Amino acid sequence: MGKRVLVVDDEKLIVKGIRFSLEQDGMEVTCAYDGEEALEQARNSEFDMILLDIMLPKLTGLEVCQQIREFSNVPIVMLTAKDDDMDKIMGLEYGADDYITKPFNILEVKARIKAIMRRTTVRDNASNAPKTVVNGDLKLDCDSRRVYIAGKEVNLTAKEFDVLELLVLNPNKVYSRENLLKLVWGSDYPGDVRTVDVHIRRLREKIESNPSEPRYVHTKWGVGYFFRA
Repeated sequence: MGKRVLVVDDEKLIVKGIRFSLEQDGMEVTCAYDGEEALEQARNSEFDMILLDIMLPKLTGLEVCQQIREFSNVPIVMLTAKDDDMDKIMGLEYGADDYITKPFNILEVKARIKAIMRRTTVRDNASNAPKTVVNGDLKLDCDSRRVYIAGKEVNLTAKEFDVLELLVLNPNKVYSRENLLKLVWGSDYPGDVRTVDVHIRRLREKIESNPSEPRYVHTKWGVGYFFRA
């Protein structure tokens, strides 16, 4: 069975076009046309990815994204009709992994979906050897993609985990924002380095007892970010 994608947009012609194109590539597509329906689908079914419009009836895409993040780390790509930096940043703040601005080229959508799924497949097919890192109160389980602070699980988005995993597995190595963007999001990602800053800030808010004085994810001013072993 192909990868399962949930497409959420109140414009039925857009949904129809995306669905047709993705099904041509062997993906299994489920559709929703408002925020409540999208949330219900996400709760009741397993998806490999969600394409989620920001402007939706009943619940906005941002509200849906935020609520999905309470129970799932499924990759979420926001669709926005506005070429507005604030919309993009807000989407990332609410837990989205990526964004695409309307009007979009369906080939771009498919390329972004495949890039994310490709990275997920590579990750899932990685070494079967248990890979757990413990540093102070932080425990990172790379196999189950779970993070614990003082024994309590912390719910990270897929991209937040990817960033943390890269830093933890390469302790004391400083990565520039450009490097992190390329390694975590891919060289074909059209976003800018502010995406990295948003994810680092959200990551610190979740794993640091005092985000303004981090214990784990540090800033090397003028250079980038690193995990202190």
